[in-house]
Amino acid sequence: MIKLADVEKVYQTDTIETVALNRVNLTINRGEFVSIMGPSGCGKSTLLSLMGLLDEPTSGTIEIGGRAVTSYSDKELAKLRNHKIGFIFQSFHLINDLSVLDNVELPLLYRAGMGGKERRQRALAALEKVGLSARTKHFPSQLSGGQRQRVAIARALAGAPEIILADEPTGNLDSVMGEEIMDLLLSLHREEGTTIVMVTHDENMALKTERVIRFFDGSQVN
Repeated sequence: MIKLADVEKVYQTDTIETVALNRVNLTINRGEFVSIMGPSGCGKSTLLSLMGLLDEPTSGTIEIGGRAVTSYSDKELAKLRNHKIGFIFQSFHLINDLSVLDNVELPLLYRAGMGGKERRQRALAALEKVGLSARTKHFPSQLSGGQRQRVAIARALAGAPEIILADEPTGNLDSVMGEEIMDLLLSLHREEGTTIVMVTHDENMALKTERVIRFFDGSQVN
């Protein structure tokens, strides 16, 4: 589903060059649930941004579904992100002025040919999956941290993505809420067969996934 070959990411300023990722070779199989671990600053979030096509590598190739994304135009990249990839962030990234339902529906506004009725149905179905059907008219400020993360997961699910990229999805939650969110991701993986790549600092959460990939100073170490 995702393949990185000799991928490097280098950030340059006038005075310094920082190697965020160093010759990464990595394959994520269709339907896998993989966790990525390592200390802060080791390149985990950079790796996730590259997998999610939010950034470009300095060198090397990235394939999604067997096709190198270097052959995609900007418009095709945007379409690929919108249709195939769902994002879950540590800080939720919900819009406070929108209701729960509108937050989940928002990414679907960019789906060409999708009408309002279908968008609403998809958003409602996603909220039901995460147990928030009764909260559709609430606003993010009226929810707990765990509930807000469930809304973020529903937003990722509404587009029926083949890949979910989760950046520290339990990082801002207490241990009980963190376990609930992890159980939800595991359930979605079993039932939907979605490919999930999760960045985490929590060893206990990582060990619940099928494979743990470790990074240090921008390099894969296992």
